Amino acid sequence: MKLNKMITTAGFSLGLTLPSLVSAAPTTFVHLFEWNWQDVAQECEQFLGPKGYAAVQVSPPNEHITGSQWWTRYQPVSYQLQSRGGNRSQFIDMVNRCNTAGVDIYVDTLINHMAAGSGTGTAGNTFGNKQYPIYSPQDFHESCSINPEDYGNNRYRVQNCELVGLADLNTSSNYVQNTLAAYINDLQAMGVKGFRFDAAKHVAASDIQSLMAKINGSPVVFHEVIDQGTEAVAASEYLSTGLVTEFKYSTQLGNTFRNGSLAWLSNFGEGWGFMPSSSAVVFVDNHDNQRGHGGAGNVITFEDGRLYDLANVFMLAYPYGYPKVMSSYDFHGDTDAGGPSVPVHNNGNLECFASNWKCEHRWSYIAGGVDFRNNTADNWVVTNWWDNTHNQIAFGRGSSGHMAINKEDSTLNATIQTDMAPGQYCNVLKGELLGNATSCSGEVIKVNSNGTINLNVAPWDAIAIHKNAKLTQGTVPNNSDWQRTVVFINAQTQSGQDMFVRGGIDHNYANTNLARNCQTTNVECAMPIRHNNLKNNTTTPWKANDNYLDWYGIEQGQNSEAQGTAMDWTTNVWPSEYGAQKSVTVDGFGVTPLNIWGEHYWMLDVDMDCSKAVNGWFELKAFIKNGQEWEGDISQANTPYTSTNHMAQCGKINMFEFNSSNVEVRDF
Repeated sequence: MKLNKMITTAGFSLGLTLPSLVSAAPTTFVHLFEWNWQDVAQECEQFLGPKGYAAVQVSPPNEHITGSQWWTRYQPVSYQLQSRGGNRSQFIDMVNRCNTAGVDIYVDTLINHMAAGSGTGTAGNTFGNKQYPIYSPQDFHESCSINPEDYGNNRYRVQNCELVGLADLNTSSNYVQNTLAAYINDLQAMGVKGFRFDAAKHVAASDIQSLMAKINGSPVVFHEVIDQGTEAVAASEYLSTGLVTEFKYSTQLGNTFRNGSLAWLSNFGEGWGFMPSSSAVVFVDNHDNQRGHGGAGNVITFEDGRLYDLANVFMLAYPYGYPKVMSSYDFHGDTDAGGPSVPVHNNGNLECFASNWKCEHRWSYIAGGVDFRNNTADNWVVTNWWDNTHNQIAFGRGSSGHMAINKEDSTLNATIQTDMAPGQYCNVLKGELLGNATSCSGEVIKVNSNGTINLNVAPWDAIAIHKNAKLTQGTVPNNSDWQRTVVFINAQTQSGQDMFVRGGIDHNYANTNLARNCQTTNVECAMPIRHNNLKNNTTTPWKANDNYLDWYGIEQGQNSEAQGTAMDWTTNVWPSEYGAQKSVTVDGFGVTPLNIWGEHYWMLDVDMDCSKAVNGWFELKAFIKNGQEWEGDISQANTPYTSTNHMAQCGKINMFEFNSSNVEVRDF
């Protein structure tokens, strides 16, 4: 069920009445700011649809003034679909492909004004002196400027004068309304499902009501109305014609996360004087206020790193409003700068996470937060609120989910009550269920038989579990401790060479100190594993029936070509001479965000039963097939017992070098 299907009256009241939602209905949309239409289409197919995003807000698609600055898109010349994002046919292709992927398109729509000055637009149309292909001087208000003080005391000037010199449309005119409605209806005919009305505060609410009467159907409409509570034009005036952006949410959430106490947030929303949840579009930041414009305050942005993760986790977990996730680019302090010159999907390379596009919607805490919201919408309540009176909080969504945030420098250790069913759950902020829900690619959280959780949340971290992220009953015994574990080993290799590892616990140490009889039952010294990466056509056959990291070579039923447990070649860069980029996500080898070191870092990515480790440690040694074969003895420092092998930590990311005692261990 899509969100726009929940709009039932001319008042566009969203069903928040959200308990009526079916399980995992999409509940969150994303603003792919300045993305072109091909990139949006590909993102719908490859990420947004599979990850359960409801919709994409796209930049204005109509003809605009020329220039590289982002705001040129907000100075329309005509309603011809020829913009920096692409042409009409490319736009239609994007809408169709996103709809097929289950993702709606919302268009940023400029109803208040046309471009300032004179010149030529992106479709080649000329304009000047309030003369445009679709409008003449009589379609505009008389020129006057909006002064800063007008916003607090002069409604007339706010709604009839020119916003930063932009020609102000006479939106009470029947011709203007018909022209705008024709544009919006044309977009709807292509399959567009929603519209953001830019600068709606500068248009009288009565004019928007008249415009809506000319628009076909019941699209999602949300109005940009900046109202921090002292405006001559109030956000509440626009509630009858759609949703409204709740800017107080962004600034108050930012102020609390930066300067306050998360314990204050137990009644966030209407309890803080915000508009009704069913009418509010909410966000941590948007394209304006992340640049210090548009009602900016203590706004948190991608530049704040983990603080931004945690603020978004709260927004997505807390039952208030219709959340919008911001997907930005790095503007390097230049608040006018347009998007990067390189496309997001660049000939097989994903240009995210560096100094170009930021792709916050792909960050695991944010995408995982969307998954949590989708799967808890049937319990539109806060239950079992807990806090330490400062910056450690936890709360539930009834029996549908539970979350915790630790914005302190010490570990959150507390036993909290939930309404969740007992069992093992995947922390969706760090991983997802694998193989028929038999394991999790990240952290596993246990709900005890009495419904409590023994929280152990690291500083500046969070957890979120929901009813549909529960591991299959019986697959995780009470005495097991399955955790995602990754091992990298750096070795310069050549084509045709492959790396394997063997390992476990030393037999003599286990027999003497752990009461394990490894001579009789050798698996007592092996580490049970479940392979997470099964996309590499070369290594996947070797991983079949490989259930242990052990010392003994191939297991029963394992491919005879295997020399132990197979690893996959990875890199953090992909030189152009290699051809089309390969990635672990798609191909099972190549580029992976987990590799931060360089080329030729072979990776083992498994879920491992850490209960078999020695205080969290296990041994391993590497073998290069068709190459150097076994590496030599290792003398690693600070290990729980003496060994001539590498020693890794279960539940961590471990990096070693072939034939070297160097080691680096990181948390996920």
